[in-house]
Amino acid sequence: MSPKKEVVVSEKAPAAIGPYSVGMKLGNMVYTAGQIPVDRATGKVVEGGIAAEARQSLTNLKYVLEAAGSGLEHVVKTTCFLADMGEFAEFNAVYAEFFTDNPPARSTVAAKTLPLNVRVEVEAIAYIPE
Repeated sequence: MSPKKEVVVSEKAPAAIGPYSVGMKLGNMVYTAGQIPVDRATGKVVEGGIAAEARQSLTNLKYVLEAAGSGLEHVVKTTCFLADMGEFAEFNAVYAEFFTDNPPARSTVAAKTLPLNVRVEVEAIAYIPE
């Protein structure tokens, strides 16, 4: 019997802005969509440069994971998209605040343009602890 695929809905993270789910659970795994720096309360991209955008994107990621019954500490892989690799060091400093112990495997990719012209987008694969 195959595990059931389940849509993740978060009351704290921004809703999807297209025909996709913010996260999917399959068995004890959760796969998130890319999280961008939109503040759910305002519906707008946060201001303040790459550090503020990274912090909001990672906070949104945390909310999606929590809605799935997981958390940042259970992330095994992230993929990070940056509009400007010149901002990598600033992004990395914020990322390190969220993943302090045993950080997950990570790929960081330069992207010409991201949704809503943001500077950063982060997606993750995590497990759901029993």
